[in-house]
Amino acid sequence: MAFKHPVRLTERFQDAFGLAFALHAQQKRKGTDIPYISHLMGVTALVLEDGGDEDQAIAAVLHDAVEDQGGLKTLEEIRQKFGQHVAEIVDGCSDAYTHPKPPWKPRKQAYLAILGQASPAIVRVSLADKLHNARSIYADLQRNGWSTWKRFNGGRDGTLWYYRSLIHIFNERSSSPMVAELQRVVQAIEATPEGK
Repeated sequence: MAFKHPVRLTERFQDAFGLAFALHAQQKRKGTDIPYISHLMGVTALVLEDGGDEDQAIAAVLHDAVEDQGGLKTLEEIRQKFGQHVAEIVDGCSDAYTHPKPPWKPRKQAYLAILGQASPAIVRVSLADKLHNARSIYADLQRNGWSTWKRFNGGRDGTLWYYRSLIHIFNERSSSPMVAELQRVVQAIEATPEGK
């Protein structure tokens, strides 16, 4: 993708990365020993490679902070430190503010409804998040087989329903090459045989 102007990351991004590291330092990716910060770095890289600006990069590195590390209090901290636009993107990528989270399927249905009306910045960060997650699911299926599905609240069928629904929305809302890649990865996930 051609950039209209170079993206310059400033101390704001450095501060956001520091906050993300502090918030998620003890967190691991679900069912693994992989530091959670790896996901946040991967999503941020996808956003920048897709032409995202600094606000979107900051939101990408903080996109799970509200859901996983403090709810609305954390969202307010993000708003105070990084501004309303970043907070709106992070909020638009969050589907829960409390622990325990609300039931899985209604929460995902509500998120899909919101995503269908979301700003282009929210769509870009959400798309990068879902693509990185789908890549991880596929890699885990290749390593661990169908036992991978045990760690997902929606199981295989629910998770695939969710990703198909996301792809439908992203196809309508985004021209990013990430949409086609997400579709390819999800098709590969669907095609993974049970014994794999």
